[in-house]
Amino acid sequence: MAEIEDAIERADREAFTRQPPKTLKGQIGYLIRQLGSAKAVAQEIGVTADSVNRYRRGARKHARPDVAAKIDDAVRQRWQPQVRKRRQKQAATTRGITVETRARFGYTAPIGTTDDGRFRRLTVHLPPEYAQRLFNARTTGASDQQMRQIIAEGLKNIYFQDSGNRALGLSDVTLNDIDYLDLDY
Repeated sequence: MAEIEDAIERADREAFTRQPPKTLKGQIGYLIRQLGSAKAVAQEIGVTADSVNRYRRGARKHARPDVAAKIDDAVRQRWQPQVRKRRQKQAATTRGITVETRARFGYTAPIGTTDDGRFRRLTVHLPPEYAQRLFNARTTGASDQQMRQIIAEGLKNIYFQDSGNRALGLSDVTLNDIDYLDLDY
């Protein structure tokens, strides 16, 4: 599962200042403007160029459910890229990122303390450097596990260790069995 990637996508969608086109004709028109031709759109969504032209003209009002989902995904991936970039830059430089999750946290702790993992529900605001690391990891194609580790390190530092004020013997924190994870920036 790609929980972190999905959470970043949801956070990006929440940043939209305008909603993307909802009608099939509007979505196809937008994709043609973005990709340059009906043939390019057809390759993107897995149909023929003739089908794309029928959608564009309005001769076909509804696409098959699997094709409609591909069209919607293609539109949302390309919608308002400048708004996304601006929000991500703000998160990585000044605002940081808020992580809300319910997951099993495991950690390595000194002898005499408990290191049993357990489910916790956390909402923690992480500083901009963690947002920057997360976005950099995403753009370089890091795995979901690597992005989880970045979030786990941030939660260790901010939540468990209170920025160095407690639990200093705590070494490794892992984020396992994610029930849900949501990001906001």
